[in-house]
Order: sequence, then C-alpha cells, then structure tokens
Amino acid sequence: MPEFDPQRPLADLRELAELTGGEGGARRLAWSDDWARAREWLLAKIEQTGATVERDAAGNLWATKPGESDEVLVVGSHIDAVPHGGWLDGALGIAAALECLRAHDGKVTLKLVDWADEEGARFGRSLLGSSAAAGTLDPDAVRTLTDAQGTTLPDALKAHGVDLDAMGEATLDGIDAYLELHIEQGPRLEEAGKPAAAVIGCYGVERHAIAFTGRASHAGSTPMDLRHDAFLAAAKFGLAARDSAIARGGVATIGTVKAEPGIPTIINERCEVTLDQRAFTPEQLRDMLADVKAAADRIAAEEGVEVEWTRIWQIDPVPFDEHLVELAAQAVAETTGDEAPRLPSGALHDCAEVARVLPAVMVFSSSTGGVSHSPVEDTPEEDLLVALRAFGRLYELASAGITSRP
Repeated sequence: MPEFDPQRPLADLRELAELTGGEGGARRLAWSDDWARAREWLLAKIEQTGATVERDAAGNLWATKPGESDEVLVVGSHIDAVPHGGWLDGALGIAAALECLRAHDGKVTLKLVDWADEEGARFGRSLLGSSAAAGTLDPDAVRTLTDAQGTTLPDALKAHGVDLDAMGEATLDGIDAYLELHIEQGPRLEEAGKPAAAVIGCYGVERHAIAFTGRASHAGSTPMDLRHDAFLAAAKFGLAARDSAIARGGVATIGTVKAEPGIPTIINERCEVTLDQRAFTPEQLRDMLADVKAAADRIAAEEGVEVEWTRIWQIDPVPFDEHLVELAAQAVAETTGDEAPRLPSGALHDCAEVARVLPAVMVFSSSTGGVSHSPVEDTPEEDLLVALRAFGRLYELASAGITSRP
C-alpha cells in the first residue's frame, strides 16, 4: 500500500487555514462564497490524486478512485465551519481523507466525501447534506428556515445549484463502510493525557425554538407585580433546562435569544430562544425534554405569559458499528502502544447520519482545553500526528476487512 504520510495532511490544514482563516477564525460558512472558495481549494487537491469528482443532489462533494473489488470504502468529513470557528473542526477529517486518496492501493473502491452544511450554523439545521443522503431529511421541515439576514434556506441552496426538493435523490447505496477523523471538541482526552480515541457513537439531539409571549408596557410606570415579561420567563426557562441536564446526565444550551421590542424603556412582549439538548441514551433525552416542557408550562403560568414550541431538529442517539469500533480501537492502540480510549461524542457529526444506514465509525484526536467552534481551537501537533497515523491504520484495516466483517 502506498504510504499514508501524516505530515501532508498537516501541511494541507495549514494551507487551508491561511486561505480561509486568520485572527478572526475560519471563514467557511456553508452556502457562502468563502465555503465555495474552500471547495475549489479541495477540488484542486483532489485533481492531483487522479480521482474522479461529482456532486450529488444534496450538494455533497464526492471523489472516487476505483479498486479491484466491488467493495466501497468512504472516508470524509466537512469543510464548512461555524463563523469565527477553528482550523481543525471538519477540516482535519477532510485532510485525512485526502491523504487516503493519495495512499489508495487499488484493492477496494475508495471514495472521499465532503458533506454539505454539517454545521447548520447559518440556518440551524445541522447535518443537512448527510441527512439527505441517509434519507432522513424532510424538506418541508426546513423549507421556512431563514438566516440572520432573512434569506431562506431554499434560496441559499439555489444560489449554489441545489434544489431543496431534489436533495433526497442523494444516496448512500453501494457503500460498505464509512470512516471519519475529527477533533474531540471536548476535554476528556486531554485530561486523560491521551492523544486519540475510538468513538463508540454520537449523542442524540433535541433542538427547539421556544417563544414566550407576554405584554409590552412602560419600563418606568409598570409595577413589578403587574408585569408579563417574556424575557424573564425565557431566562427562568434557561435555568430550568440547565438543571434538568445536570440531573439527567446530559447537556443543554440556550443558543439564540431574540427579545422584542428590545428597547430599554419597554418591557419585552416576546422572547424566542433556541434550546439544544443532548444525551447518549434515548431515555435521558426523552426525560430531559419532558422536564423542560413541564418547566415551560409552569413558568408561563407564573409569569402570565404564553409559550409556543417549534421543533427545529431531532436525532436519536446513534451507536457506531461494533466491528469498526474494534478496528478503530486496534488502530489507536497500535499507534500509541497503549490501550485505546473509547468515547461517545457529545458533538454532532455526519457519521451519526451515515451510521443510521451503514457501518460507520470515527477516530478522535485531543482538543486543547476542550475548546472548539472558536478561533483558539487547537490540538498539539504531536497529538494530531498520532491521530492521523491511527486513522491511516484504520483505513488499512478497514480496506482489508470490510469483506470479512462478521
């Protein structure tokens, strides 16, 4: 097999960071000109490998190098980023996948995929391209989503040649296994002094928009006991969501807060927040959602406001393929000379959508300080090299073993 050289992906990462980064962080927001520029960079790199390229109906980018057998192994991640994000999130997996194309030995058919809009940063719907390919995207559920400037998701897609109603034509048919490398985006590996881990699955997610509606009134002349303040109701709700997550062993985040009319001298009549809840078991996630819905009703009654829920997105917890997890652990152990940690991922990844329909697994590298989605996101170079070597070894093991999977 041609050599998988971990130094080349590092050089690619630095080149991409120079092109689309800087002091303000990454500039690769999906469906933007910067994202398109990053893809042009990737296409130029792929061209050097001799792979053929196509884009599916969901906007996912595929590169293929054929093999002697009919088995198909896919490696990939996403090149899009959150605004002011880091240089490794998503891009590490793309760089590793690109190196797999370079190291392809021709035994199995190898595909690289760059998933479209993994982050969901612009419209709030994560894993857009991979969910379309996995057959779980409901176009009507995302049709009315808008960004901060009021652009609708269908219009943003159309500007990049994607038709929302045709996205379901993308498919994962004919694929035997999927591998992805990513930074942990959390502190567990660094705290344990470990550079890399096998990932056993992804947390499930419940994501909602919750709108509290009260009554606008003068900030100076309305007594405190006669107020129906939508913002204060939303604030109490946020604390209740935090308490539920702590009690149930999950996590919860109030992401966006929109208060109206948002004027210092007027009590806010309306306040809409987004709530993101995550947990590794369906029972945890179910109980957390029940907790906050009961809390919202109680708070609304206490504050004299109304509450309305809109589901933005939901995905069940997704365990990864047991055989591939074993291969990932073997690859990490061989690379480090130590037993491989096995971790669930609290962050969302395209691998979670893929794993719904075919065998899939991830490898993690450590994250400095557990920080991600930030310009200061980083990983020590020695840990990146270990994780890249482990992923290269996983690629070898999977290439040799997908036909003998139990």
